[in-house]
Amino acid sequence: MKARVTVMLKEGVLDPQGEAIRQALGSLGFDGVTGARQGKVIELDVAPGTDEAQIGEMCEKLLANTVIESYRIEVL
Repeated sequence: MKARVTVMLKEGVLDPQGEAIRQALGSLGFDGVTGARQGKVIELDVAPGTDEAQIGEMCEKLLANTVIESYRIEVL
């Protein structure tokens, strides 16, 4: 079974990588981009029967810094 965890900085947390992406796109002529946020996607191969609560615990303990990041879990 596969699970996909998407980790993003929380709203209000400065995202310098996202800002660099926005500026770079502007310099390439993509002037319509007014903001960008950068995050990470983690794909996990988990044993059958692993539930979303267990994956959430993985996020809380290791995969996300919950002080400044939020996460979304998709079981595929």
